Amino acid sequence: MPVRTAYTANIEYLSILDEHGQLDEKLAKSPDGSPLLTSEQVLHLYEQMVECRQLDEVAFKLQRSGRLYTYPQNKGQEACALGSGFAMRKGTDWLVPCYRENAALFMHGMPMGNVLLFWAGDERGSIIPPGVKITPIAIPIGTQMLHATGIAWAQKLQKNDSVVITYFGDGATSEGDFHEAMNFATVFNVPAIFFCQNNQWAISVPRDQQMASETVAQKGLAYGANCIQVDGNDIFAVYKATMDARERARQGGGVTLIEAITYRLGDHTTADDARRYRSAEEVESWKNKDPMIRTRKYLEARGLWDETKQKSAEERAEARIKQIADEALNYPAPSTDEMFNHLYAEIPEELRRQRDTLRTNSLSMNPEQAGLQGQMANGKFANSK
Repeated sequence: MPVRTAYTANIEYLSILDEHGQLDEKLAKSPDGSPLLTSEQVLHLYEQMVECRQLDEVAFKLQRSGRLYTYPQNKGQEACALGSGFAMRKGTDWLVPCYRENAALFMHGMPMGNVLLFWAGDERGSIIPPGVKITPIAIPIGTQMLHATGIAWAQKLQKNDSVVITYFGDGATSEGDFHEAMNFATVFNVPAIFFCQNNQWAISVPRDQQMASETVAQKGLAYGANCIQVDGNDIFAVYKATMDARERARQGGGVTLIEAITYRLGDHTTADDARRYRSAEEVESWKNKDPMIRTRKYLEARGLWDETKQKSAEERAEARIKQIADEALNYPAPSTDEMFNHLYAEIPEELRRQRDTLRTNSLSMNPEQAGLQGQMANGKFANSK
């Protein structure tokens, strides 16, 4: 029998705004000919970048002064969060984050102060306001993709017009959770977007040492997902890829895996020192691709931004973040009730008694195991000799 090709595929790479702020005018159009992003929208998104970069700087200083336990900076990756978050519908679509998507979370209704509370060790930072379709920040690598798949399946079963986007890094695609979630999501054709922020490093392991595949995007091909690679520092490309994926999912077109090529300009977290494994030359080369720099160049070239506006935006961001940080740092201390009140939708009677009396009323108070004693008294465990 002749040998034939069983399968062929290719991965497209999308870039619309380059590092010099030059826009591909053709790609920057919607199907109806209107701008993909209006000038007003790009201005808004850029100001969000400025604000989130300021939060990063403040959080870093708070950690170094002992007021946060640790913190993962988002700087360098803001276009991924903002472009994708802006493409998703607030109040309709679900965001299932990792821990480097602050800008998207704020855009969809999470209070900024929650992030600072969370990294200060206060679990009240994980309380999502009513009506906000976001899950709490996920620290274990990859677990959130399974949650996103379950939420997306629920939306499909309930016939809701909701799409779920979940975020993760390149290292997470080496976890079993990624493959299990991707397989289930594609088999059941759920309305989900898997958004990989490929920042080139899985903590201290470079991408080329943790996977043999040339791209992350191609991993989705094995499961039948729609796959694309985009310039993750290009807010236009990220927005377009996510918008296309969202509409495809809404129309029953299945799962999309988006690989956004980006770079974390800071350490993995404040507990890390990236100088031990990354060269200064590598970091410097990526600084020129900073999404803030290229977006600002785009705006300046169109006469929409200048140094005066930049200074004003930075001053507004500084004042706002200072207020948010002050409120978070002076948040009233939690009561012991907190560990009970948010564990179940309806608190069980046993836990209610523990909360109200601050005493344990369970079997652990009786080493003879009261439940078994009752069964023995009824002859259930009587000697059968």
